[in-house]
Amino acid sequence: MLGLNVITMALHFRYVKNLWNSVMDFFNQIQGLFGTFKIIDAVDILFVALLLFFVFRVIRDTRAMQLIKGIILIAVLYFLVTFLGMSASSYILRSVFANILVLLVILFSPEIRNVLEEMGNGAARSSFFGMIKSGKAIEAMETNKAIDIVIKACVDMSDSKTGALIVFENHTHLREIIESGTIINAKLSRELVENVFFPKAPMHDGALIIRDGRAYAAGCILPLTRNTDISSSLGTRHRAAIGMSQESDAVVVVVSEETGNISIAYGGTLQQNVSSGVMRDFMINKLIPSVSEENTSLVKKFTRRFKK
Repeated sequence: MLGLNVITMALHFRYVKNLWNSVMDFFNQIQGLFGTFKIIDAVDILFVALLLFFVFRVIRDTRAMQLIKGIILIAVLYFLVTFLGMSASSYILRSVFANILVLLVILFSPEIRNVLEEMGNGAARSSFFGMIKSGKAIEAMETNKAIDIVIKACVDMSDSKTGALIVFENHTHLREIIESGTIINAKLSRELVENVFFPKAPMHDGALIIRDGRAYAAGCILPLTRNTDISSSLGTRHRAAIGMSQESDAVVVVVSEETGNISIAYGGTLQQNVSSGVMRDFMINKLIPSVSEENTSLVKKFTRRFKK
C-alpha cells in the first residue's frame, strides 16, 4: 500500500511539473513575441482589422452574409469530423478549404466588384483616407436612399394628414430611446414607414428610429422638451421632436396629424411647414458629412459602431 501511495505521489508530482513547464513555455513564447514586436506589426494588425471591418460593412444585409455563415458552418463541420477521425469526410472538406480563395472570388464577385468601383471613384481618391472612403461612400449612399424614402412617405402622409414622428440617428447613440420601443431592424421602404404610422397600427403613436439607412425600431418614446416658450399650438409629437433634438444630434421629422404640415427638429430648433426640397437639402447637410467633416469625425463614428 505504501508503494502504491509513493507511485501515486510521483505521478502527481510529474503531472504538476509538466503542467508548470507548459505554463512557463507559454509565457516564454508570449515574452518572445513582445520582444520581437515592432511598430510595423501594430500597423499590420490595424490594417487587417480595418479591412475586415469594411468588408463586413459591405456584405452585411446581402446574400454574401448568408454565404459567410455557410462557410463558418463548413469550418465547424471540418473540425468536428477531423476530431472524430472521419477520414473520408475530412478529405472532402480539406479539398474545399484548399481552394477557398478561388471559391470566395467566384461566390462574392458582385460584392468585390462593387467595392472596387467604390474605391476607384473620384470621391474615394480625394484624400489620404481613400481606402476608408469606400465604406463611407456606401454609408452615404444608404443614408441618401433612406432620406428619399422618408421624404416620399412624409409627402404621402402629409396629403392624408397621418401623424408621424421619424428620428434619423446621427453620431449620438440612441440606445435608451430604442429600448423604449420595438426593434424591427428591417429594410426601409415607403410602404413600411406608412404602415408603421397607419392610425390603427399598434406602434403609430411612437417614433420610428432610422439607423444606418434601416428602420431599426418603432413605437419609441421620445423625451418632451422642457422649453416653456413653445407655442401652445404645437402638439405632443412636435414637443417630443424638439426634446429629442435637444438631447442628441439626431434629425427628427414630424408630420402633423391636424394640418398635414411637415416639420424638422434639429439642435433644439423646429422648422415648420418645410417643403420636400428644403427637407432633403437640410437632411443631407446634417446626415451626410463632407470630406473634411468625415476625416475629423472618423474616431467618433468608429466609437459609435463598437457601442452597438
